Amino acid sequence: MSADDQSRLPHEKGFHISWDQIHRDSRALAWRLDGKGPDEGSWRGIVAITRGGMAPAMIIARELDVRTVDTISVKSYDHQTQGSATVLKSPDTELMGDGDGILIIDDLVDSGKTLEVVRALYPKAHFATVYAKPKGEPMVDTFITGVSQDTWIFFPWDMALQYVQPYRGTD
Repeated sequence: MSADDQSRLPHEKGFHISWDQIHRDSRALAWRLDGKGPDEGSWRGIVAITRGGMAPAMIIARELDVRTVDTISVKSYDHQTQGSATVLKSPDTELMGDGDGILIIDDLVDSGKTLEVVRALYPKAHFATVYAKPKGEPMVDTFITGVSQDTWIFFPWDMALQYVQPYRGTD
């Protein structure tokens, strides 16, 4: 890594995801998961890791016709700083069991800390993310797109549309 790369902030090597792109990639994840559930290819339910997993989980639930959807809330980021993962809200215990037949969905696996905490709770669940960084890949069973560890992903729910001044004057 060059000195230039070491001085960058995490968000300076950015990968911007549009709503269209997250929709296409989430549908691609659904297609990859279709027919892979333990119950004649079907899944018993989907659990979204909040907040980032909610949009992909909604799309995947629609595509796979899964009507039972719940959430698990895990906090591992404070703005752009990663810390220890803490479960703030768990899904329905009757639904979950040991996770067999359950899809756990998140937008991204980074270091894998969040998924490690959830996998310890539900070891038989199938973990799927739309995007994966190398450090977190071992924690995921299925993902669509790999990105480098030093890339910061900008998701559409984190962004706002606004006017941007051109490089040269508007005179």
